[in-house]
Amino acid sequence: MAKSNQGIALKRLLLFIVPAIGFIVLLFRFFNNSKAADLHKLLQNLPKEISQSINSAASHQKSDSDLIQQFENLANDLRRQQEDQAREFDRHRQELEKKLQELKLSPAQATLREKLSYNFRYDERKRFPAFIWQIGGVSGIEQLSSLEEMEKNWRDKNPGFVHEVITDEMMNALVRHYFASVPDVVSAYNALPSKVLKLDFFKYLILLARGGVYADMDTDPLQPVPNWIPENLDPGNIGLIVGVEHDADSPDWRSRYVRRLQFGTWVIQAKPGHPVVREVVAKVTEATLQRQREGSLNINLRNDLNIMGWTGSGVWTDVIFAYLNDYLRSGNTEKITWTWFHDMKQPRQVADLLVFPAFSFSAPAEIKNDDDRKALFLTHHEAKKSWKSVPKVEG
Repeated sequence: MAKSNQGIALKRLLLFIVPAIGFIVLLFRFFNNSKAADLHKLLQNLPKEISQSINSAASHQKSDSDLIQQFENLANDLRRQQEDQAREFDRHRQELEKKLQELKLSPAQATLREKLSYNFRYDERKRFPAFIWQIGGVSGIEQLSSLEEMEKNWRDKNPGFVHEVITDEMMNALVRHYFASVPDVVSAYNALPSKVLKLDFFKYLILLARGGVYADMDTDPLQPVPNWIPENLDPGNIGLIVGVEHDADSPDWRSRYVRRLQFGTWVIQAKPGHPVVREVVAKVTEATLQRQREGSLNINLRNDLNIMGWTGSGVWTDVIFAYLNDYLRSGNTEKITWTWFHDMKQPRQVADLLVFPAFSFSAPAEIKNDDDRKALFLTHHEAKKSWKSVPKVEG
């Protein structure tokens, strides 16, 4: 009986266990199939996810590049602003220095040359100032129309320049203004007994103080001033431009000139404070005050040679040669004589001086197209010597 009951219980247990095992197997297979499907799906979506990641990374990289570019642009803007501010500060500094310079008075114990050097400093590397200075009221009335045309030509050919035609009153005022701290110069100017002497002296004074181009009223420009310096020369190495006035070809030159070769003064271009201009101002000042002390101011006022040696091309030439042969001032180591500029066909630079042939500032009135000197024709000079009719300055 007991054995029969045990058999029944074992059968019931088997009937429960077998279905349970089957269910577990089915469940296991189900889960395995589900994981396989998920894995398959994951593998299928992997390229898409990688692509999205790459695109996302590229987008971030582009955003970073744009940000870096913005920083670079900002840095460039700041640098430009700093440079602009630096230039502006430098300009203000120069203006303040100039004003301080004008307010300063030269030491009372300084010599004439020390005062001139102190008040009118020379900077070779600066540009030639864009000034054209002319002095009116010298020529006769019959020349008025032609002089007006020449004056207009200077203005039309140089539109960026300040062109001033100076009157007697302006001459007097400018001398008092610029040379108030060098009273000997003012005294010498006032002591000169004729207008031609004052005119000669004033051209040096205005070039010393302001620089630019001085041109007699009877000169006619053929080329704009900026075209004067040849392209193969550096304007930064040139401080004074002159032309040969006279290059003697006959033994009787002493009857008409004071030097075998002379440099002209009817056209001069200079940078402010040039040592040659400064020295000729000192020479004329000393000579004039000496004549005043000796009572010889009014002697030989109509004599060309006297005028040349006092305020004209004679003293101008002497000072130029002295400068070129002074190593400490010009830096030139060779002995310079008139032969250096004899029979010139091309402009020649010596130290910071540029010298043009005689025909450059005294070009013919009519120029032929086949003239091989045409490119070097800079001005035509009437050379009327109208100053001979200028009246004596009344005391």
